[in-house]
Amino acid sequence: MHESKDRARQALLASAKRREFLRIGVLASAALLVPPAFAGTKPAHERRLSLHNTHTGENLSATYWAEGDFIDTELQDINTLLRDHRSGDIHPIDTDLLDLLYVLQSTVGSRKAFQVISGYRSPATNATLRNKSSGVAKRSYHMQGKAIDIRLPGCDLKQLHTAALSIQAGGVGYYPGSDFIHVDVGPQRSW
Repeated sequence: MHESKDRARQALLASAKRREFLRIGVLASAALLVPPAFAGTKPAHERRLSLHNTHTGENLSATYWAEGDFIDTELQDINTLLRDHRSGDIHPIDTDLLDLLYVLQSTVGSRKAFQVISGYRSPATNATLRNKSSGVAKRSYHMQGKAIDIRLPGCDLKQLHTAALSIQAGGVGYYPGSDFIHVDVGPQRSW
């Protein structure tokens, strides 16, 4: 089962690399520059994310995967930063979600920290939020550590949304009035 997840993750990363390669090729051709100088890309030797929790003010820059494996201490730090800020509950964040963020950041070409509006939500927090807003799902992927609400400084929200849709790897929600997008690693859908 672990091998199956690794293959799916590698396919997701390879797909993003192909899209990035094509995007670079189109831009270079459109600018009448020489064709792309490379025929492919090598897989990353490490995967790193920078996150800023907008509610707690905490920042984290973590290399969560290196030398072919996830780094437990870095994953624990990510879990802590993405905890339910209302209750303090910590839950494991799905590594597929971290890879989705990594690919998304690569797709838009940014190295800035994601601003996190909501990571993990406890069932109690989710129920409270659901009572206040019709936009909160009863069985939210946030409660499983499989969803995150984000924005990325220096990246237009519409551009971030379009990039997330282009990855085709889960749910993507667009909330321009609240200045964030939602991404999850559930079934592919958008709203």
